[in-house]
Amino acid sequence: MRRSPWSTLVVLAIAQFMVVLDVTIVNVALPRMQTDLGFAPDDLQWVISAYTLIFGGFLLLGGRSADLVGRRRIFVAGLVVFALSSLAAGVATSPLELILFRGVQGLGGAMLSASALTLLMVTFEHGRRRTIALGVWGGLAGLGGTMGAIVGGVLVDNLSWRWVFLVNVPIGIVVIAATFFIIRESRAIISGRRTFDVAGAVLSTTGLLAIMLGVIRAEPLGWGSIEVIGLLAGGVLLLAAFVLVESRSAAPLIPLRLFRTRSLSLSVVALGLNSAGFLAMFFLTAIFLQQVRGLSAFDTGLAFLPMGIAAIVGAVVASRFVTMFGTRAVQVVAAVISVIGLLLLSTADASSPYASSLLPGLILFGLGITAMGVPAQVAAQSKVRTDDAGAASGVLNAGYQVGGALGLAVITTLATAHITDAMTGGTAPLAAAVGGFQFGLLIAAIFAAVNIVIALLSPSVTVDSATATEAAELEPVAI
Repeated sequence: MRRSPWSTLVVLAIAQFMVVLDVTIVNVALPRMQTDLGFAPDDLQWVISAYTLIFGGFLLLGGRSADLVGRRRIFVAGLVVFALSSLAAGVATSPLELILFRGVQGLGGAMLSASALTLLMVTFEHGRRRTIALGVWGGLAGLGGTMGAIVGGVLVDNLSWRWVFLVNVPIGIVVIAATFFIIRESRAIISGRRTFDVAGAVLSTTGLLAIMLGVIRAEPLGWGSIEVIGLLAGGVLLLAAFVLVESRSAAPLIPLRLFRTRSLSLSVVALGLNSAGFLAMFFLTAIFLQQVRGLSAFDTGLAFLPMGIAAIVGAVVASRFVTMFGTRAVQVVAAVISVIGLLLLSTADASSPYASSLLPGLILFGLGITAMGVPAQVAAQSKVRTDDAGAASGVLNAGYQVGGALGLAVITTLATAHITDAMTGGTAPLAAAVGGFQFGLLIAAIFAAVNIVIALLSPSVTVDSATATEAAELEPVAI
């Protein structure tokens, strides 16, 4: 059993399932967390953003550490960090505690996710067996995202919001124990100095955190306040220092030469915008369905189920169409579908029927977001050298996570400001909440519309079906 590649796949897939599940499972619990812990509306988004930003910021360092220190070792360390921080988040007594532990969760997720994918690649040789393994991996990841909202609803309604975190503890213990019996240790053969580039990871993540905090603080303080200007300027300086460090590092987290490739640079932007629209839509809609329309957490999860199914269909269809029409055409159509879906969702109010106001928008958005991601992945990898393929994949995944966190900060901050202004002007709280939800989705639609322009500027690539299928299975979209 120890040497069976399929038992290795089971362990790795369960771990990845747990990480992906955690992205969506939390959304339906947000209203209960807000009530129990006393979250301010401006701060609630940090429950999502702290996880995704730290995850994206340390994903590349996790992969590099796995290659140098040992992939199984980093995988187990990530599982331990993830399980312990899940336990801590489940017993948190204040908003600050929960946000901090969510950030640590993101660090553990980055460590285990990056090493898990590498372990899968070295376990299965290139060819049919790897394609099957990647299919299982991608399918379970997609299922984890889709089931997250439903599982979260069951836990919140029948136990407590705390169980959306505590459920990770027993799963983590089982996977850790199985890892030592099933997965063999491996590490990359690297010539020259073994360096981690911790400075690069810290500079990039703290710079992005500073910019996010500056955006969020702009709502109560104003864009001209000293604090906001200081945070934004400080974030830019930290990111500039990151670029300088990467340009001089012997083993950079992000080889800057990758961004000389137009297709990869534009794909990073496209995936970041895609993620921003998804996270903002999920965040705003989950709160809207419970606080405005009065749905239970479980019913909210069920409301999202058609979107998850549509997303899986979108990835499969897009992987077929890029072989027929090329990446640019599929990206343009997918971006248009995403915009239409968000515009339809923005018409929902407190009493409009689900079947006519929410369901069409959720289905179209689900189709569009994954159909956009697959050709972006294909186009990004098309001009990248073989020895840079791993780094390029890591950059795309990190861009997806970080773009989502930054986009969520911008969209929710603007939506919250819209609600505050409406209530100051005498609008009733319920009507103001509806207006904030609709306004936030319109901003998300603008993000999606920018992706139409990005797609038109991107080079068109046509690939064989095997390459397209692999891109669909590795797409960093958790729905």
